[in-house]
Amino acid sequence: MNQKQQKPTLSGQRFKTRKRDEKERFDPTQFQDCIIQGLTETGTDLEAVAKFLDASGAKLDYRRYAETLFDILVAGGMLAPGGTLADDMTRTDVCVFAAQEDLETMQAFAQVFNKLIRRYKYLEKGFEDEVKKLLLFLKGFSESERNKLAMLTGILLANGTLNASILNSLYNENLVKEGVSAAFAVKLFKSWINEKDINAVAVSLRKVNMDNRLMELFPANKQSVEHFSKYFTEAGLKELSEYVRNQQTIGARKELQKELQEQMSRGDPFKDIILYIKEEMKKNNISEQTVIAIIWSSVMSTVEWNKKEELVAEQAIKHLKQYSPLLAAFTTQGQSELTLLLKIQEYCYDNIHFMKAFQKIVVLFYKVLCLNRPQMARD
Repeated sequence: MNQKQQKPTLSGQRFKTRKRDEKERFDPTQFQDCIIQGLTETGTDLEAVAKFLDASGAKLDYRRYAETLFDILVAGGMLAPGGTLADDMTRTDVCVFAAQEDLETMQAFAQVFNKLIRRYKYLEKGFEDEVKKLLLFLKGFSESERNKLAMLTGILLANGTLNASILNSLYNENLVKEGVSAAFAVKLFKSWINEKDINAVAVSLRKVNMDNRLMELFPANKQSVEHFSKYFTEAGLKELSEYVRNQQTIGARKELQKELQEQMSRGDPFKDIILYIKEEMKKNNISEQTVIAIIWSSVMSTVEWNKKEELVAEQAIKHLKQYSPLLAAFTTQGQSELTLLLKIQEYCYDNIHFMKAFQKIVVLFYKVLCLNRPQMARD
């Protein structure tokens, strides 16, 4: 009775955690030490570096430490926010930033990245993320480091290792404001065009809808074709300047056609439409031949045409007679008249129902002085 009663206890089964389910502690420093030790042993022989990285992927967790791996290969060690290397961190000189600042050396480094990513495909996304991050850190790098990174990026864009969407990082407000983006773009596009050509560059930019955004490399008050052309032409990139100028003209033409069709659908007076077109021609340096082609296309798209061949000719004559003053206003040159005639011919041949209407349309325009007018009448 005097014995102390034992308190009841709950007993259960203790489960042993499987080794594969145990989470390994995230330790980028240890990973960094392994990579740097290996790079130190290989030295500056980039063939040996590529072989070391290939073999190490079987032993080290590249998937988990992709950012650390690419930090080391580019900057020599793990980067802190802003792009600086911590003073107490181990670093290596076998990296892009410590290499010689020339195109041949950067091409050799590009091969190292190519081989690594071809061997370990899962690194593709991590590498793109790394480059995007590095571009945002540009202010934290020296001018020489920025130049090397720009050349390397251009080469990797040319050979398809990187997607042109990474260039979005260059539109960062602070980078643009301080002129870092434009200066970086010069080196990047030089190496890119050196590997390919302007047409290949244009295709890559178009795929990611960046072909019309290049002027955003400059602050808002400098976003003009004139400033862009002057800056990049003086830097030795005349082909890029001409490409942007052509893109701007194409964009202006599309905008002109869109607005023209809206004005026609609203039934705006011809004098207002003519004034608008002339202002756009002057502002965007658009020729009369280009404008007459746009007007013809817009006029023919504003109506739903009859499917019967015997009725469409009459409908076309009535419709075109209504718009003849607009067409006449922009056929003041012989070349413009010829352009209009060719556009009529193309349209009639492309749309079979208009075949019999071709002759009647041409006669109509002769009668309303759209075509073949004496020079005196123009003056």
